[in-house]
Amino acid sequence: MPPETPFITHAPRGLAAWTALFEHVELPVLATTAEAIEELAANEDAVDAHMLADAIVDDPLMTIKVLAHVAQLRRGREGSDTETVTEALVMLGIPPFFRAFAAQPVVEDLLAEQPAARAGFRRVLRRARRAARFAMGFAVHRMDHDAGVLHEAALLHDFAELLLWLRAPALALAIEERQRGDPTLRSAAVQREVLHIELEELEHALMTKWRLPALLVQISDGHARHATAQMRNVQLALRVARHSALDWNNAALPDDLRDIAELLNVAPDTADRLLRDIDAEND
Repeated sequence: MPPETPFITHAPRGLAAWTALFEHVELPVLATTAEAIEELAANEDAVDAHMLADAIVDDPLMTIKVLAHVAQLRRGREGSDTETVTEALVMLGIPPFFRAFAAQPVVEDLLAEQPAARAGFRRVLRRARRAARFAMGFAVHRMDHDAGVLHEAALLHDFAELLLWLRAPALALAIEERQRGDPTLRSAAVQREVLHIELEELEHALMTKWRLPALLVQISDGHARHATAQMRNVQLALRVARHSALDWNNAALPDDLRDIAELLNVAPDTADRLLRDIDAEND
């Protein structure tokens, strides 16, 4: 997705057309991620998978790139998925990683002349990062062995919205303005009106096309008939991140706290303290 890629100003009419727009496009990464990778590459012999993962873990688009790249290399092979970035990096190896990701397109360059889109992208990124931290905190409390996967599932949940700000900022702004004008509007309804699809549909289609880990795709399926504890873990992290994006006074938060307390088998006031502690650790 180089800087000269034209922005999408008119929404395609269906999911297949939207998917085709992104399926083979190289995703940009955050400038901080690109800089960290460049610094590590200068001392490649001293780098291990954990060091690389630390540089990538808070960047949703770079996370997708690594998982999709390794999935493509493993296509047709037997064996389990590499379900986390760290596992994918171990499978790939350090020198091949630097060869594959030596020069990265950068988000900030793509949106250099789009201040409103940069701000929108940053809002979604902050929400995704907070949701990922909440998901990890809940998983650790539940002693879930897939805590890393739950962190990634929450981090990646809104990646289609990030892509919308990058490729179709005018459409993303139209959705934001409609919801600002009427906060009672459901996100899915506004998306379908403006985009002719729901972003969650696009996320699922792209995750499938890119062969992201099956457990990650399963956990991220918001339309699953029966929600597992892991799905609830991620869904509640996403809910509380969205409802507390501005402050802790949102009218929906008491219901979130009740459901989180039930998931974690604690009292609501304990769940409240846990949420604030998780949030405070990363201010």
